[in-house]
Amino acid sequence: MSELLTRAQDAVRLAQSSGAQGAWASASRSRKVEFTARDGELEKVQEDTSRSVSLQLYVDGRYSSHSTTSLTPARLKSFVAEAVELTRALAPDEHRQLPDPALFEGVTETDLKLVDGTIASITRDQRMAWLKELFEGTRGHDGTISATTYASDHQSERAMASSNGFAGAYDGTQVWVGAEVTVQDEGDKRPEGGHWLGVRHLDGFPSMQAVGAEALKKATDRLGSVQGPTERTRMIVDPQAGGRLLSYLLRPASARAFHQGKSFWKAAMGNEAFSKALTMVDDPLLPGALGSRLFDGEGIASKPLTLVEAGVPQNVYVDTYYGRKAGMTPTTGGRSNITLKPSVDKDLAGLLADTGEGIYVTSWLGGNSDSTTGDFSFGLRGHVVHKGQLVKTVGEMNVTGNLTELFANLSAVGNDPWVYRSTQSPTLVFDGVQFSGA
Repeated sequence: MSELLTRAQDAVRLAQSSGAQGAWASASRSRKVEFTARDGELEKVQEDTSRSVSLQLYVDGRYSSHSTTSLTPARLKSFVAEAVELTRALAPDEHRQLPDPALFEGVTETDLKLVDGTIASITRDQRMAWLKELFEGTRGHDGTISATTYASDHQSERAMASSNGFAGAYDGTQVWVGAEVTVQDEGDKRPEGGHWLGVRHLDGFPSMQAVGAEALKKATDRLGSVQGPTERTRMIVDPQAGGRLLSYLLRPASARAFHQGKSFWKAAMGNEAFSKALTMVDDPLLPGALGSRLFDGEGIASKPLTLVEAGVPQNVYVDTYYGRKAGMTPTTGGRSNITLKPSVDKDLAGLLADTGEGIYVTSWLGGNSDSTTGDFSFGLRGHVVHKGQLVKTVGEMNVTGNLTELFANLSAVGNDPWVYRSTQSPTLVFDGVQFSGA
């Protein structure tokens, strides 16, 4: 890591000696190994390694960004000199400035548990054993057509330095495993189900066989699927499906979207636009979580950011550039871990049991959302709920509406967040949702 930080600092010094008034450099190195098997037989092995230096230059009121994969001192020197000269030919941009150094202060001293040191020593035999266990979990159904299993491990290092005093670095590890199963249904129908989990530490996984078994269950749960009904009713969203819905909600929550006039959040700020059940925080300081970090890509020290408090939008993502253009104080440039405060002490099973009639959504099938208006239309898979029981498997249906109205009708947030992604959605329950089907 010290080598990468040295390279970043060298790039900054070279930029200044070549005439740049300001410079920001990032040096990174990563390694990713993927194993994929089909029906228990190894199908693909892929290893990717990369290293690079990225450089942002501020020259005579002009700005540019550049990158190179060569980290040798001689190549770095010529690369930086050429980049500075190219920047001088660009049009000025008064809003392009380095972040305020005050934003660099307060980096946590807490161990965020970003690295599992054992991941670097994972062997081929261990990866093959994972695939075997995953495959064992997918067996047990006579109608299984195929099962694909997957395991990958990733190590990354990143260091950044700036001409106005920033210097920092951190490592990270991740492991992902999963399975996809296809089963035979009536006629030509071949429903599929998949289950994927990501962690920073190997001890965060359930058993590999359990992961494969869950993929099989999701496939067999699709057997006998029919077109869903057209009705307005309650919608219960599975924690694994909730992350995508939250991502659509957060897409326009940024200074960039505000400045470009493409955000329904702008009019909602400070108002009770959503349900009081919704309190949402971006928390980059969760130990061991996939989105955790010491600082963001601009060096802004990580700290929790309350996005919505009891239904009232409080903050959005503000980077230095669009913060200056929109007249907003920088917060952070992008998402880390999204967390929701439970509104009830119940998980998916408890919330389903409380449901009289409704649609339980297990996954989404395409669709789109308008960041300016909040209007959306998503395809979905799931089940009809009757008196708290799943009575019919449905698909070939859409849910339509407006995201502001949808989250205004959020009636319950469960206590069961899905922690295997950075967007840690729990079970979400919405009232009065319009479904279109048969």
